[in-house]
Amino acid sequence: MSESPNKLIRFWQELKRRKVFSVVTTYAATAYIIIEVVNNLIGPLHLPDWLASLVVILLIIGLPAAVIMAWIFDFTPQGIKKTESLEELEGKGIVIKPFKRKLRASYVLNAILIVAVLILAYPKIFKRNTLENLRAKGKISVAVMPFKNLTNDTIWNVWQDGIQNEIIASLTNSEELKIRQIESITGLIQSKGLSNYASLTPLVASDLSQKLEANVFIYGSIKQVGITVRVNAQIIDSKTKEALKSFQIDGTPEKILHITDSLSMLIKNFLVISKLEKEVTPETRHLAGTSSPEAYRYFISGSNAFMKRDYPTAVNLFSQALDIDSNFTFATLSLSIAYGNQGLYEDAKKWCLKAYDNRDQMPMWQKIWINWVHAIFLETPQEEIKYLKQLKDFDDQFSNAYSNLGYCYNALYQYDKAIPEMEKVLEMYNKWGVKPSWIYDYTFLGYAYHKTGQYRKEKKLYKKAEKDFPDDPALIQNQAILSFTEGDTIKANIFIKKYISLLKDNSSSEAEIATDLASIYSEACNLNKAEEYYRQALLLESDKPDWLDNLAYFLLEKDRNIIEGMNLVEKALELKPDNYSYLHTKGYGLYKQGNYQEALKFLQKSDDLKPAYVHDLFLHLEAAKKAVAELKNN
Repeated sequence: MSESPNKLIRFWQELKRRKVFSVVTTYAATAYIIIEVVNNLIGPLHLPDWLASLVVILLIIGLPAAVIMAWIFDFTPQGIKKTESLEELEGKGIVIKPFKRKLRASYVLNAILIVAVLILAYPKIFKRNTLENLRAKGKISVAVMPFKNLTNDTIWNVWQDGIQNEIIASLTNSEELKIRQIESITGLIQSKGLSNYASLTPLVASDLSQKLEANVFIYGSIKQVGITVRVNAQIIDSKTKEALKSFQIDGTPEKILHITDSLSMLIKNFLVISKLEKEVTPETRHLAGTSSPEAYRYFISGSNAFMKRDYPTAVNLFSQALDIDSNFTFATLSLSIAYGNQGLYEDAKKWCLKAYDNRDQMPMWQKIWINWVHAIFLETPQEEIKYLKQLKDFDDQFSNAYSNLGYCYNALYQYDKAIPEMEKVLEMYNKWGVKPSWIYDYTFLGYAYHKTGQYRKEKKLYKKAEKDFPDDPALIQNQAILSFTEGDTIKANIFIKKYISLLKDNSSSEAEIATDLASIYSEACNLNKAEEYYRQALLLESDKPDWLDNLAYFLLEKDRNIIEGMNLVEKALELKPDNYSYLHTKGYGLYKQGNYQEALKFLQKSDDLKPAYVHDLFLHLEAAKKAVAELKNN
């Protein structure tokens, strides 16, 4: 058993004695220097590109030969001699002393080679990977190729470089783009021997742009039919060679500068917006729809504020986007939803209808989106679901369609349908390697799990949500409800304490906090505690009709005190007689009392005044209609 390790040790000693490691190090360093020299000489000497590949292949083939030669032969002061093996030396009675390092010429040579390698590699390892990457971080690098003259008129040859120059000058002023300058492009073209731009095919241009480390390149042409000059341009991905966007500008010969300016602006706007899209959430990337980078910047900022539930700020930013581009459809729709989330339904409907009136002029994608927002405020969840399914069919990777579909099913109490839609959203984000846009992608799914008794899944989901949205009140609220439901009052009270602290930090009033706590206890089926906090909110702000209505509806819905509930809602209606919510509560109370005719009257009035669809109101109205019909039949 001990012979094998001894053989390995002897073999290792032989490798060192025969200087195999030293030869491999020297060979690798020398090979690297040769490769760098060849790469640097190919351009200036107009050598063929395949020469560099040939050199690399030859050097790789030469490595085993160098190792074998190092094993067999040794360089000595008397010349090259065959290296004797340990067995041969031991047979001659020569004792092999332990290997001791001495300063030798070969070591000095190796050190010089290593220093040379570091000098050559330093710019690539440090400068490019650190300084260059920092400068280019978040930027799209662009190479603009000369425009090919396809007019058969040599007078246009000057504009092959002229249009290229103008576009480079225009794009260079953008902070979002990194533009390869004309000297670099021209030098590379000349090194390829392409004196005639007719040879500059998209394939060649792709190869050139990759050498310039450009993400995309601009490839275009000049044509003329009669007195009309047409300039075409394509933005092409350097690696995939996919055309990302095409542009075409027509004009007369004397307007060539105006044509070039217009083309430069179109290209610049497209590239800048493409860059900005990388900074937003995956679903927001679907929603550009503007050619103005400034408008899109406001839209992105507004979307970020929206996701943080800062709806007033979102409204302001969406409005500024529309001031720049009044035809920015998705900014219009986002403004509508932001108003709606604040309960400002008249403003929400106004902006929704502005987009809806122009929907027939929109592409199919935008038209479906407009129809969906219209359904939110002016139709039913069934219509919402129809349009959201169309959005899914249009793009099965559009997370927003799945999440909103889940919200709709939740609102209709169809939790089994909601769960797979919202689970799909989290699967998408996990695949993309980013966190969800906002907490509701977690809490709405958690709510559906809760309502279907899947508490273990709900708890596991909240653990993940804690990492993405720590200390979010919506999450803490759901965690408190779950803890109460599971009977863990100690943990639940910790969540409650934390929830109160977060609400106070957000400047919520004592009455608002009490109302939120009442909702938590009601969901957790602790009705005594819920009633206590509803009464506390009313005690704190007794002149606020909403607190009257909240307590009234709770007492009616939970059958705790129908008479008191009716008295409370009557007081609320005295303050606001046409409030649809208060009318709903009174109609529901009348239904509970068996007064179906009067109940139907109030519920119908509430339905007529409602700003948007309310599922509980719909259910109560249908129940009242059914009860009245049965009375008539009897």
